[in-house]
Amino acid sequence: MRFFPVLAALYALSAPLAAQELTALARVDPGPSMISDGWFGGTTLKLQLSQGVPFRVFLLDDPARLVVDFREADWRGVKTSDILAKPGKITDLRFGPFQPGWSRLVADLAEPMLPREIGMPVDSGSGKATLEIALHSVTPTVFAAAAGTPVDPSWTMALAAVPKPATSGKADPFRVVLDPGHGGIDPGAEQGGVTEKDLMLSFARALRDTLVRDGVDVVMTRDSDTFVALETRVAIAHQAKGDLFISLHADILQQGGAKGATVYTLSDAASDTATEHLAARHNRSDIIAGADLTGSDDQVAGILLDLARQETEPRSTAAAKALVAGMKAAGGPMNRHPLRNAGFSVLKSADIPSVLIEIGFLSSERDLNNLRDPIWRAVMVSAIADAIMTWRDQDAALKPLIRK
Repeated sequence: MRFFPVLAALYALSAPLAAQELTALARVDPGPSMISDGWFGGTTLKLQLSQGVPFRVFLLDDPARLVVDFREADWRGVKTSDILAKPGKITDLRFGPFQPGWSRLVADLAEPMLPREIGMPVDSGSGKATLEIALHSVTPTVFAAAAGTPVDPSWTMALAAVPKPATSGKADPFRVVLDPGHGGIDPGAEQGGVTEKDLMLSFARALRDTLVRDGVDVVMTRDSDTFVALETRVAIAHQAKGDLFISLHADILQQGGAKGATVYTLSDAASDTATEHLAARHNRSDIIAGADLTGSDDQVAGILLDLARQETEPRSTAAAKALVAGMKAAGGPMNRHPLRNAGFSVLKSADIPSVLIEIGFLSSERDLNNLRDPIWRAVMVSAIADAIMTWRDQDAALKPLIRK
């Protein structure tokens, strides 16, 4: 059976649900939910929901993934191990908020599989619903032909609009774009009950408020627990006409016992192996969240990289040095090599100075304790804000000398 007729059947099944105008969240009950591999090669995904909701199912290739979008399912309190007892033909599972009004489940497939049956029967007595997806193995060619995000205007999620800046009210403002790493279905690093996505959003909000008080306009790539694609983060910075782009992170990295704040600029070659691994983790965010990468263009990315080197690299490096100096003066602690570079996708802006700050590493007990400490965070927020202002003044003084 081809995949697209299955999609058509799915929409037909979903139509009565949509007509009911279900607006409350459907809670996911992990108890009856499960993924099981059958004796004869099939795999079944079952999700118990407190009520029926509209949903859609599609496949993505390279790597092979099954994606389910919901309007809207509440995943709070549900762990991957509650549904996927052990890896099988589905090797990993992620779920959570995606965009406002939407949540998403992404299943990594060990081999190409297509849905054979899809349904969401609703119990007439309790109102509970069970999403059931039965998968069967197919050839890579058949899978590739069926994969891709479906085009349906009624289900198309709005592209990220340029957020309104927190404004200082100045006629010709200096504008900083703050990019809290990860978000939504992509939590980033997790350690000791702390998630990188929540920590960086809180930090970015505090930094925004401080900068606005200093007369700076600030645009946030996200101001809630939603997923924003890497490409969209860069696009927001361009559309907002940002003067400086700062991506904020606090990752986990075991290589070399990473600890201390580090500031990264763009390069096609990483400073070291640990940095290369870190960049690879960051650049996987879109895959983790189930983004369709089939339209990416490596040649265009290469051109952007060249332009960044020619026009923006010296300004990005100067911003990184100012940030390192400011954070170090405030007590850090800094990494032994606080200035590094690698091919972070989120830094590939051709004409906006861009840096990525690892404020600390959640894999370091010292850094984790600091990041949990509101006083330490307040000191770092102030130090980063002061460093931004220092760089702004230095950059303005050098503008007459920049090649036009």
